[in-house]
Amino acid sequence: MRDFRDAKLMAQTLRDSLTTKSITISHSQSLELVSRMFGVADWNTLSALIKSGDGTKPQRAPVIQTTTVRRPAIPLRDLVPFPGATYPLFVGRAKTINALNDAFARQTDLVIALQKQRAVDQTVFADLHEIGLRADLMELSPLPDGTLKVQVRIGRRVLIRAFSNDGSAYEAEVSDIAEDGAADAPDLILRAVTRFERYAAIRNSRMPESWPPFGQGRQPGTVADTIAAQVLLPLAHKYELLAVLDQIKRLELVEALLDVTARPLSSALQATRQRAIASARDRRHRHATLEHLLLALVDDDSAAAVMKSCRASLKQLRTKTLAYVDTDLAHLAAEDGEIAQPSPAFLRVSDRAALAAQEVGYPMITGANTLLALFPETRSPAARLLAEHGVTLVRAAKAVADGVGKEEA
Repeated sequence: MRDFRDAKLMAQTLRDSLTTKSITISHSQSLELVSRMFGVADWNTLSALIKSGDGTKPQRAPVIQTTTVRRPAIPLRDLVPFPGATYPLFVGRAKTINALNDAFARQTDLVIALQKQRAVDQTVFADLHEIGLRADLMELSPLPDGTLKVQVRIGRRVLIRAFSNDGSAYEAEVSDIAEDGAADAPDLILRAVTRFERYAAIRNSRMPESWPPFGQGRQPGTVADTIAAQVLLPLAHKYELLAVLDQIKRLELVEALLDVTARPLSSALQATRQRAIASARDRRHRHATLEHLLLALVDDDSAAAVMKSCRASLKQLRTKTLAYVDTDLAHLAAEDGEIAQPSPAFLRVSDRAALAAQEVGYPMITGANTLLALFPETRSPAARLLAEHGVTLVRAAKAVADGVGKEEA
């Protein structure tokens, strides 16, 4: 059976087949078509994947060096960075500022240490995760309030063996972790790349500048880190990815996170979606739209709790939405054929809701997640109706972050 490594042969077969039907396409067009068949954005991406599948190298376990180095260190509490990415950091703790100034003066790299708890201010070794990172200091800018803005480029993972806050600046003693020599995994890389491109499309987010992530050696861990840096997750889940030293395992975990079909619906949301589709079916509408969905969400306990926190009148919102569905969607009535099929926007919101649940750490997709997922559909009357009743993305997101509408597993 052919797989994506046979793409060039498949492209030629496609051209030959179309030629017999008097349809002529160029070689480059056939390559682009085959790329889309495999769910990849373009031929350049698929070509890189094909090259990554040439030959097989055995998997070698990561090696933690026995030698140690001592470097200025900065503890982070609101961010989990990943190798290969560049981050702006804003720091205000005196010992962190001193550590940055020390690294800048000595022209040395520094250690990024990750705190277990955000609330800790006087950081000691026990407050830190064991896996940290080395980082190059690219730019250091003093701010008017006495804090610093620093641009850092993240390097390799390290094992933190000791951490000192006794002096005027934080310092850490670390051992490097060598992650080279992972086995080739072209099929896994293809799946992860494809799922991330879908993730970015659902979130309407820009692709990273280094995309596609096929650098020298095409290591699965590099692909995993590039994607992990872009995916929104609770900090604890981000660190779990960072701490996986096996490159294949890390990429497998990243790929699984990007599967929007894997997270289950809460029983309440299942009933809500069924009500939305039934509402369209009862009116013999060809599609179940976002307005049908909003009408059902008004009676969903999770979504309703978020709307109430925004001081919306559910009774008025229900009345206005019902009037819209009965009057403005009358043109959707079908005399025959299939009815009540979810509209493309309905499906987009469903996918986006799965990501919204993942980003806040919900074990199931709830009505609250679905409500948040509706706001990016800015042209929909459903979003307008919510705004007219005081339900905005900022207010709703704050409510969800505060635990409003959360359902127990």
